[in-house]
Amino acid sequence: MSDFLLELRSEEIPARMQAKAREDLARLFAAELAKAGLSAGETITYATPRRLALIAKGLPDATEAVSEEVKGPRAAAPPQALEGFLRKTGLTREQLVERDGVLFAITEKPGRATAEVLAEAIPAIIRAFPWPKSMRWGDASQSTESLRWVRPLHGLVALFGEQVVPVEIAGIVSGAETRGHRFHAPAAITLTGSDGYVEQLRAAHVLVDQDERAALIRSRAAALARDAGLELVEDEGLVAENAGLTEWPVPLLGRFDEAFLDVPPEVIQLTARVNQKYFVCRDGAGKLANAFVCTANIEASDGGAKIVEGNRKVLAARLSDARFFYETDLKTPLAEQAEKLEKIVFHEKLGTVADKVERVAKLARWLVEEGIVGAETPSLPAGGREQLAALAERAARLAKADLVTGMVGEFPELQGLMGGYYAAAQGEDARVAEAVRDHYKPVGQGDDVPTAPVTVAVSLADKLDSITGFFGADLKPSGSKDPFALRRSALGVIALILDNGLRFRLASAVSRDVLDFFADRLKVQQREAGVRHDLIDAVFALGGEDDLVRLLARVQALQAFVGTEDGANLLAGYKRAANILKKEGVTGVEATALSYAPEQAEGDLIAALDAAEPRAGEAVAREDFEGAMAALATLRAPIDAFFDQVTVNDADPARRAARLNLLARVRAAVHNVADFSRIEG
Repeated sequence: MSDFLLELRSEEIPARMQAKAREDLARLFAAELAKAGLSAGETITYATPRRLALIAKGLPDATEAVSEEVKGPRAAAPPQALEGFLRKTGLTREQLVERDGVLFAITEKPGRATAEVLAEAIPAIIRAFPWPKSMRWGDASQSTESLRWVRPLHGLVALFGEQVVPVEIAGIVSGAETRGHRFHAPAAITLTGSDGYVEQLRAAHVLVDQDERAALIRSRAAALARDAGLELVEDEGLVAENAGLTEWPVPLLGRFDEAFLDVPPEVIQLTARVNQKYFVCRDGAGKLANAFVCTANIEASDGGAKIVEGNRKVLAARLSDARFFYETDLKTPLAEQAEKLEKIVFHEKLGTVADKVERVAKLARWLVEEGIVGAETPSLPAGGREQLAALAERAARLAKADLVTGMVGEFPELQGLMGGYYAAAQGEDARVAEAVRDHYKPVGQGDDVPTAPVTVAVSLADKLDSITGFFGADLKPSGSKDPFALRRSALGVIALILDNGLRFRLASAVSRDVLDFFADRLKVQQREAGVRHDLIDAVFALGGEDDLVRLLARVQALQAFVGTEDGANLLAGYKRAANILKKEGVTGVEATALSYAPEQAEGDLIAALDAAEPRAGEAVAREDFEGAMAALATLRAPIDAFFDQVTVNDADPARRAARLNLLARVRAAVHNVADFSRIEG
């Protein structure tokens, strides 16, 4: 057994591509070895900005010899069939083996040296590598047949044990030499094998293990902030990105001009993060501090002072730009900015952003005026609802205005947030500013769900307008395609409704296909809460339940009920009754008097239904779904006794019809709560 080391050294590999590249390298390597019947005991991959490496442990020195057997024609088959088989296998009739009257071609294949297999596999892996973006380089780039790689490839190490696997691709010949850190150890290094690979490069100022680099950055950056009396704002994405940009990471702490702290902290953090890949820090009060942590790729002789100073100047220039955008934006009222939305197309079938704003403003006002939003607002004074409606409309008219500001143009991630800052600075009502800031929320699972009435009205109106608009234009999500993020919007609507207890008939605001869309999204949203999807179907199937708050209360009561013995038995009795009715084609209940004296169990079920039906109906009317379930539970024993003791398909047509009608009453009583036929089990 021997280990194999492969290192592909190139110019800078983008940090965002490195993790996927490691996965692809391991996958392609395993696939190529599998073709020869080989597999490694363990495969380790590494990525740095300048190299992609793989170590495969425990490879045999050679593949095993194999015997391949191909079944041919019968021995008594026509000569043409035999000739065709001989041509296919390249054998003679005498070389075939006959078993049970059938001819077989048996070929013995000797084992191959693993180094030989690797020599074939490496070029195949390199040529098949699925980089998201790749390039050709040098003189060969004029040919479409030349090698494509993420960046120009400079070196190829391929060591099986201590033996160099001979490979040549695009003029690059494999060997045992690599290079260390670009500045600290640029000279050639002769690698001795996979065992010493990590340590040999460490000695050359290259930490090849990306996890080690990330851990170093994480801990050192936090320590620098702590030593300065600050707290690092943790950012794992930034840790990974800095680890992908450096081979020898050296975190350094610097300061920027305190005057920049007048700019909203989110702007400073985003500027530092996106443009410069810097971490930011908080002070003891939790406010953003005028400090940053950058990650150098070198150990500077002056301790990093010049690097910090250079980074400070670059950051200062970026923050100056941000402050310029902020101060310039503040000079133009949001209402004036909103007029520019007429020039921005929201969608060719749905008009401009200004058209959308107009629709959202009307809908937001309607949601408040109808008491759907803000119904539970405490201490709402006389005329308060009209005031609330006016605030919701005002917020909706300003909500998209920051899309045309300089700051959001530079940092689209800040849309909404900057509008909130500008609205507050320009003297808008605090509730309006909050709604402008938060109306995109919730934007995903785990995001905060707005609760302030004005914000809820605008957020709900914005999402409902998008969903109904795109569905109306027949631009619905399909399969994995959801270019307008309507599934996310629907989940946002559901979260707003449920978290705020908004009571309204969803069908009054959306079409049937949109309602079905919400039903699917509700099942997805509730799955994590442990709610069964079939129970949601069972309630939706009733047809008239589109108040999501009430629907979910009904589903939760139903889930608790079917989990009990009474619930399980009632479900079994219901399904037995429903099957008989379906077979007999009975669809409804007829109000007819009995023409005969019922048997004891039959009479008991009639009495139980007479008592349970009104109780269940009244409980549903007052939304006491547990009470409705309790009423239905009283049917369990009478139904069991009825099926045990009474013959439904009696020879007497009158008795048979009456008993089928009784079962139809059972079905109808259960349907007061849910369509039990949709419940699984």
